[in-house]
Amino acid sequence: MRRVSLLLAVLAGPLAAQGPQPVLIKAGRLIDGRSAQVQTNVGILIDGERIRTVGPLAQVQAQAPNARVIDLSQMTVLPGLIDTHTHLLLQGDITSQEYEDQLLKQSIPYRAILAARNARLSLEHGFTALRDVETEGAMYADVDVKLAVNRGEIPGPRIFASTRAMAPTGMYPIGTPNWEIKLPRGVQTVDGVENARLAVREQVQHGADWIKYYSDRRYFFTPDSVLRSWVNFTDDEARAIADETHRLGRKVAAHAIGADGIAAALRAGANSIEHGHGLTDSLMDAMVRTNVYWVPTVTVGIHVMPRGGVWPALVALERRAFGRAVRKGVKIAFGTDAGGFPWTEINQAKEFEYYVQYGMTPMQAIQSATSVAAALLGQEQNIGAVAPGLYADLVAVAGDPLRDITELQRIKFVMKGGTVYFSQ
Repeated sequence: MRRVSLLLAVLAGPLAAQGPQPVLIKAGRLIDGRSAQVQTNVGILIDGERIRTVGPLAQVQAQAPNARVIDLSQMTVLPGLIDTHTHLLLQGDITSQEYEDQLLKQSIPYRAILAARNARLSLEHGFTALRDVETEGAMYADVDVKLAVNRGEIPGPRIFASTRAMAPTGMYPIGTPNWEIKLPRGVQTVDGVENARLAVREQVQHGADWIKYYSDRRYFFTPDSVLRSWVNFTDDEARAIADETHRLGRKVAAHAIGADGIAAALRAGANSIEHGHGLTDSLMDAMVRTNVYWVPTVTVGIHVMPRGGVWPALVALERRAFGRAVRKGVKIAFGTDAGGFPWTEINQAKEFEYYVQYGMTPMQAIQSATSVAAALLGQEQNIGAVAPGLYADLVAVAGDPLRDITELQRIKFVMKGGTVYFSQ
């Protein structure tokens, strides 16, 4: 209740950047999301939803002497954070039973209510934009949540929705050998080239910004320590998904964990590889050549390790792959798989810790969730940096995240589109 009351007070109070009066942010330190350099004593002048000017405080302040001032001079200011792999309609599914309970026992309207709560939590944690990579059986409810946010009905990040992921018949839960029972599916079932194109068209018609499909399943190691997998779609089917998506001006995210699934997704023309534990050096080289992004989702892998089986080995393998990918110059975009772990229990910013432990500098980790993530989304002219013309999506922390990356788990201030949503 305290957080809700604080949010309402902030929205009603003098900090909200609304109306014709410009707003001046006094930033003690600025990490702008693009530059490797930290600026000090910076002014950020905001007109409405967008940034007008960024520069030395005295110069910027002189441009708008009557601006409303928000004093963050004792804080580090950064661009709003971006999580490129989430599931707003999921609440954690460490076991198959937890997953089935959500699809079987929760209505889509109820799940949408929880998704609205998750959107608010994500915003309060500093994530002013996210890509939601499928609703897991909740049809197009992520588009509904996106519309409610865009229309100001609920607080939340900018949402880039993938709606229903795709998998062939029998290759995604819920499944049962009892052929007399028809159970809900976590995906849109797609078989054949023409059905693949039709499914893409349907999802775009209903508001999909991205198309997501499952490239593989069943992960296993061969004696040479390569993580292999069973590929779901034929090459013709996967290419049809990617081709139709690109023809309609959208991009493709491919769930691909094993080397076989990753290779198939790259052949098809996917724009991002989700999870990617089994990345080999040759696959990384191919991603660099073709400008394909990797979204590692480290947090969820560590969270589901209690499943046992191959998962502990997958987590260790991904850590080794991560360091090699950084050195090779693979574009790594921040993504957590929030929803695969409970939104209410783990702060998405925990992912930053793992990136630094695995081989990124703190600045590289921050850029993975700002300018790099914005580039993956094709939104470089709108989000991902603190620069003139971009949306005034800003967060602030009390300390220095370049010295202690865990500072990003203690966000003190959140602004989206010129409006303050959270302040401590």
